[in-house]
Amino acid sequence: MLHTVNKSPLERNTLESCMRLAKAGSAILLIEDGVYGALRGTRAADAVAARMNDFKFYVLGPDVAARGLSEAPLIDGIEVVDYGGFVDLVAEHEAQQAWL
Repeated sequence: MLHTVNKSPLERNTLESCMRLAKAGSAILLIEDGVYGALRGTRAADAVAARMNDFKFYVLGPDVAARGLSEAPLIDGIEVVDYGGFVDLVAEHEAQQAWL
């Protein structure tokens, strides 16, 4: 399953809930303000890094750029995708869950 998270983990617990309830082997794509969950040095970074063996993490590059974070260090192992990559992820997974 592909999970999309669009809320900042600095303001809401959406990413935390997603990681707690998603099944191992799922993909998690951070979009919109959810991209803050991909940044190294945030309070969410340790929790995300600890779950890298359970989930495959992606972040939408255009949303990172739109927030002026293109030069910010991302957590090792998170793959940056463009809009085409987003479409590919949706096509590769038989189901999608949006965490709002």
